[in-house]
Amino acid sequence: MEAIVWCLLSRVSAESFPDDTGSSIVLPVDMGDFRYSVAQELADASLSGGEEVTVGRYEQLAQGVIQWGALSLLFVFAVGVIWVAVVYVIDKNQTEQTIRRNYPVVGRFRYLFEHLGEFFRQYFFAMDREELPFNRAERSWVYRAAKQEDTTIAFGSTRPLTTHGDAIFLNSAFPTLHQDFAETGPITVGADSCLKPYTSRAILNISGMSYGAISKPAIQALTHGARMAGIWVNTGEGGLSPFHLEGGCDIVFQIGTAKYGVRTPDGQLDEDKLQELASHETIRMFEIKMSQGAKPGKGGMLPGVKVTEEIARIRGIPVGTDSISPNGHEDIRSVVDLLDMIDRVRRITGKPVGFKMVVGDPHFFDELFEEIHQRGLDSAPDFIAIDSADGGTGAAPQPLMDYVGMSLRESLPIVINQLHAYGLRDRIRVIASGKMITPGKVALALAVGADFVNSARGFMFSIGCIQALQCNKNTCPTGITTHNADLQRGLVPEDKAKRVANYARQMEYSVGLIAHSCGVAQPRQLLRHHVRIIQDGNHSISLADIHPVPEIRPEFRSSEKGTSSVRQHQ
Repeated sequence: MEAIVWCLLSRVSAESFPDDTGSSIVLPVDMGDFRYSVAQELADASLSGGEEVTVGRYEQLAQGVIQWGALSLLFVFAVGVIWVAVVYVIDKNQTEQTIRRNYPVVGRFRYLFEHLGEFFRQYFFAMDREELPFNRAERSWVYRAAKQEDTTIAFGSTRPLTTHGDAIFLNSAFPTLHQDFAETGPITVGADSCLKPYTSRAILNISGMSYGAISKPAIQALTHGARMAGIWVNTGEGGLSPFHLEGGCDIVFQIGTAKYGVRTPDGQLDEDKLQELASHETIRMFEIKMSQGAKPGKGGMLPGVKVTEEIARIRGIPVGTDSISPNGHEDIRSVVDLLDMIDRVRRITGKPVGFKMVVGDPHFFDELFEEIHQRGLDSAPDFIAIDSADGGTGAAPQPLMDYVGMSLRESLPIVINQLHAYGLRDRIRVIASGKMITPGKVALALAVGADFVNSARGFMFSIGCIQALQCNKNTCPTGITTHNADLQRGLVPEDKAKRVANYARQMEYSVGLIAHSCGVAQPRQLLRHHVRIIQDGNHSISLADIHPVPEIRPEFRSSEKGTSSVRQHQ
């Protein structure tokens, strides 16, 4: 009590207090002496058996505290009134926003609530299967898989079995027994066309994400995790960074329309730089990017705020300027040019070369495959990466994201069937990508005929992405798509690398669960007749009937080497 009174009195100026008789006692101006006298009085009272200090003094002290508090509140209120008045004048006279002009001050809440609505919908209001581009049920599965937590659920699935177009797998009356499980079969790319073909058992790999679009610690986490899981990482079109190499994983180097990392000053292919890249043992394949899911018909877009000095050096562009790639390769304007470029890169590197694209007009593949037969099978790409129109990890114009290109569900069977018809299925490997973050979608792509599956956003979730939709603003709260050092600090590569590996392993295990339930020994043995597609009216049709595998056209039968030892197609 002595300490409290001492502190209160230290802040009180000279004023009068009533004594016990009703007379006024004037406090001395010398507060040091007064504090001493009060302390002495308290001590005397204590020694005399705890005599109480006058209650009136405490009341007066309390009143002083209240007065100071009231004055503080009055000051805050006055500042608030002034702020409202200033904002009112600003809003009433500005001409950019109608709501603010018609409803000064109050109209500002509309923009605040609009911004906060994204987060409230994600965490409070949206159901498990409602959100886009990925719903809570999908994200939750990835998070649990990456953390090695229990991925089982209780009381039934929240996924309805009546949605038109969804796939269901047909369990066998005699599922594969545990002792009959087989290791995932290997696939070799460029077996007969390259000096250094590439063989991989991996089902799910990391799709193209440029250094620039994602951060240094994100690249480090992905590459180290990929090495632990035995999968590859695609560099994206931003070139090869030191952080891609330090992980020691297999790498697919992507050659974008701007040819970052392998460009001459005028943007052409630099063969010396290409050869130097090929000397890296861990770079296993080269991918020519024709288009990507987020923006088919548009080049890569990296805002200038994300173009740091290091990124500018790797890409060969000025610091702080927007990195806008051409919407197409200036030296690839036909299928003839494309095959010439594939042959050129393969000749220089000695490694498998393919191309990536979102499927638009399917007749492109007729022209391409006919040209291959005219030239010979050695001219064919070693792989084709089919991206879905609903892909996208970074900045892209909304009209392209919303309206341009085929989804993978439609394009993948078209391309696979054309490869069969032209007798090229075993010559050209197929990689599928686009929202492939859960086991069911990966298993479906394998059943249609894909050899590999790539995912970008699935692995972003595995290292902590929360779908904040800030990828294009350099404000990613998880440090994945930002170059803000303070935000990157939260992403610890050593920890997240383990989650990358966990996610890849859990995906392979879970796709295996589906395969074994269907009665096959390993995921790459899944075929179209194992899948049915839900139709209107609560019934389904076999995928093999919707997309039957065509016979090889007679004029191309001599080029087919026979049925693959890995995939026995229907």
